[in-house]
Amino acid sequence: MFPIIQANNFQLPAYLPDIDGETTSAVTQIIEAVRVGGESALRQFGQKFNEISSEQPLILSSDELQAACTRIPIEYRELLTRVKDRIEHFARAQVAALSPIEIEVPGGTAGHTIVPIERVGCYVPAGYFSLPSTALMTCTTARVAGCRYVLVASPKPTDLMLAAAAIAGADEMLVVGGAHAIAAMAYGIPELAPLDLIVGPGNRFVTEAKRQVFGRVGIDMLAGPSELLVVADNSADPAKVAADLLAQAEHDPDARPFVASTERTTLEAIQLELGKQLQDLPTAETATRALQNGAAIICADREELLTLCNRIAPEHLELTIRNADEFAKDVKHAGCIFIGGNSAEVFGDYGIGPNHTLPTNGSARFTGGLNVFTFARVRTWIKMSDYVDADLISDTKKMAEIEGLEAHRRAAAIRDYSPQVRSPKG
Repeated sequence: MFPIIQANNFQLPAYLPDIDGETTSAVTQIIEAVRVGGESALRQFGQKFNEISSEQPLILSSDELQAACTRIPIEYRELLTRVKDRIEHFARAQVAALSPIEIEVPGGTAGHTIVPIERVGCYVPAGYFSLPSTALMTCTTARVAGCRYVLVASPKPTDLMLAAAAIAGADEMLVVGGAHAIAAMAYGIPELAPLDLIVGPGNRFVTEAKRQVFGRVGIDMLAGPSELLVVADNSADPAKVAADLLAQAEHDPDARPFVASTERTTLEAIQLELGKQLQDLPTAETATRALQNGAAIICADREELLTLCNRIAPEHLELTIRNADEFAKDVKHAGCIFIGGNSAEVFGDYGIGPNHTLPTNGSARFTGGLNVFTFARVRTWIKMSDYVDADLISDTKKMAEIEGLEAHRRAAAIRDYSPQVRSPKG
């Protein structure tokens, strides 16, 4: 069980994923092998990690994904569709929140348009657990954003995973994972042209591979171990808080569950509930290991609680306290905030609407979770009239002179036309 500690003794988790040199070196070799060797190298890695046989295809078509829908029970198919619909509903509302603009500028007009990214890859891990929910979260959102081609990559996909990809609108599926899948999406193989963006969580090899191919392709974020911070007071139900902490802890042994309160008795009650619920939890071994990464943290007052939240910048922040709405307004850094005792983090995991692919390791300080804007670009444009504004030309020439860029000054000057004299002024 995790210890109860004072907030001023709490050591902030490392911001960056703990990627060791051995992992970095191994990933570098895998990426280079796939870059040079293409499909042959990718297939070798797939066979090495028991993801495919020598006869199996690396990529499954949309028709093959759709066929899986007929092989799963109808209640599962209907469940996946309902979850997809809720994700899509929220994503469409996000699209509506950002619109093209056009404004007047000196001598013309300017604006921006919203342009979808053309080709994207959605990585769906299948380590401790297969996660069809992640296929729904990533692929559905890409489709709503308007991406032309969407690939799902996941090792040894089950029929449930294939069906989730189909329902979410995937064009194809790459049936290998790890760093070699990331390399294939970044550099391409004969069956797959290079992609423009790679999104989705993964283990340390996937995370390091995304870091290494960034620049060649875009990425959403570098995801570390999953995190939950629950802020609780004596109005919280200890059983609910414990259940939420264990739901986070069972993800994997590196997950990081935290609970904070101004009241020791609240933390002690939650500790007792954790012990009770672990007794018959099938994933107790994994959850117990993850709890050792966490802590129960005592804070002096509301301000110290708020400071703690912003220091951790957790992936998930649950507020099981009175006046949770007011507290949420003062939180600066969190991936997603769950406001009130019934706003369980698991509802976010399984498709109430907002995306469950969220920033970890403190990166909520500078980025948000996966959303439709991840899959789009705000592209600006400028359109000048026949006669450019004189003040704009003058200011441009002066700025060029200040920076010592004479060709810049001349490019502005050559457009300095007077309506009376149709010749450029120097």
